[in-house]
This record gives sequence, C-alpha cells and structure tokens, in this order.
Amino acid sequence: MIDKTLLSPLPVEFLRRLNQMYKNNTEEILKTFKNPKPTTFRVNTIKASVNEVITALNTQGFESEEVSWYTKAFILRSKTLRELTDTEQYKRGQIYVQNLSSMIPALVLAPNPTDKVLDICAAPGSKATQLAVIMNNQGRITANDSSKNRIYRLEANRERQDARSVRIVENDARSIWQKYPEYFDCTLADVPCSMEGRFTYDDPDSYKDWSVKRLKDMMSLQKWILRSAISATKPGGTIVYSTCTLSPEENEQVIDWILKKEKGNVQVLPIDLPNAPLTQGLVSWADKTYHKSVVQTKRVTPSSLMEGFYIAKLTKLRSSIPKFLTND
Repeated sequence: MIDKTLLSPLPVEFLRRLNQMYKNNTEEILKTFKNPKPTTFRVNTIKASVNEVITALNTQGFESEEVSWYTKAFILRSKTLRELTDTEQYKRGQIYVQNLSSMIPALVLAPNPTDKVLDICAAPGSKATQLAVIMNNQGRITANDSSKNRIYRLEANRERQDARSVRIVENDARSIWQKYPEYFDCTLADVPCSMEGRFTYDDPDSYKDWSVKRLKDMMSLQKWILRSAISATKPGGTIVYSTCTLSPEENEQVIDWILKKEKGNVQVLPIDLPNAPLTQGLVSWADKTYHKSVVQTKRVTPSSLMEGFYIAKLTKLRSSIPKFLTND
C-alpha cells in the first residue's frame, strides 16, 4: 500500500501509469519527486583540469564526490547551489551545473574529435557544450534550435564554456535534414518531452499540464525529429535518442516506430556505460509489444540523485534518402 502522503498532488492517471511501469518501486520513485536532489556538476576541461577545479573548490569549503561512471562529474556534498554559482570557477565557465542523468546521452554518443556532430534540439546547450569537452573542442558541432529565445541561452552557454567547436543554427528539427542530408557522422536527438522524470512536488508547473493527450502529441513530434536526425546522419553513423520522461509512448514506442518506418535502415545498439544506474527498456506497454531489440535501450529510474531519463543508441546501416539529395 502506497503512503497516501506521497500521492498528492500528482495527476491520478500519472500515478496509475507509474505503478504499472514500476510496480514495487512506485513509492520510492514518488519520494524522489518530493525531496530535492543534490546539486551535481561537471568540470569543463576546455578551461581547466579536474584537479585544478576541485582543489580550488575544496579551498573554499566545498566538498564534492566524484561520480564513478564519469570522472568529470561530481556531487556537491556541502554548501548550496547558490554558493557554488557565486564562485569564480562557475563564473569563468570551468564548471557546468547539470543533473547526472542529462550527462549520459553525450557519453553514449561518444563522438570522435574529428567528427561532424549534430545536436538537433540543442538549447540551452548543456549537451552541446559537453560534446565539445568530449571532443577536446575539435571537430564541428552543429547546435540547432528553432526558438530565438532559447538560442540566446545557447549562445551564452557556448561563450561561457568557450566551446569554439560549436556552431549555432536555427531550424525546425523536423526538417533540418533537408539542409544537411546524410551529412553528420553522429547526431544527438535529445527531444522535447513531457518531462515526467523531472516532476517536483514543490513546483506545480512541472506537472500541471500533464495529460495522456499531451504524451501522444509529444510522441508525434518526437517521431519526426528522430526520423530527421537519421536522415541527417551518414550511413555508418550513430544516432542517440533521449528524453527526460518515463512515458513508454515517448520512449520505447518511438524506437519501435522508427525501426518499422526505416525498414532495416537502422538498428539498435547496446549501451555500455559501466557503473551507470541503467535498466533495460520496456518490452511492452498496455496492448503493445515492441521490437525485440528495444530491450537494449536504457532507462534511468528516478532516484534521490538522478532524474528519470531514457536513452536509445542507433546505428544507420544504409542510406535512407534518395541519392540525389545527399551531399556526396
């Protein structure tokens, strides 16, 4: 029996679905929506070494714990987020405050320094600037967004992080492939979603607009962004699809759809990120059974430390668009 104090104020239908997805873990997940998560951050090694930053923070009384699966990421164990953002290390762009779950997609994409990379829904820039760190500020990262207001934040983060390899463009993510047909070595599609993994009791705005209809509306958008990401990626390239939501409609069902729609052009790859708290994708939901390879996709179950997330890694096996449209 779930503690009734945990049930309010989240939508009743969301609670029913959560219990169907996670069964015996539902109460633990609800506690994570009620209690604030610790501040987590990664070091921007474009500007400073990990040792330099952590030593400087230590001298100011900050205690931090290294994350076992990402040596540039840390959990703040003393002082507050406000105090951290007042430090010179933050102001100089030597650190980037980001939930740990949000750091996973770029690590899974794992681009090489010489790659041409597309971040198809890039604002506010957390993943684009992380990709720049992974690539040692080399190669070319095309950071796309469709909103001028969000692009302002993207530009500000690029400048603060000194991510010179990031070039910002403004396009509808669903049609950007027409400008860059099969051009990129790899693409990150961290798509707009219902953000169920970030629900917070103290922030009614995080869940007030939730509905099953909205999930289905988001799924339609996500499908076409993912298909655009695949069309913008070269044969042999890698595509990572991710969301910060729990809904199977926006996660496994989108991957199941693209596998059918692309008819052998793409396949799911296993995700190998040792020590990261990942669980396998759902094999079915409601009356749907998904393609058997969807089990290789990964979920991050909401916890006291991490927001709920979903990550799928795909490889493009062959061209998916007419030859005359490619950049060859």
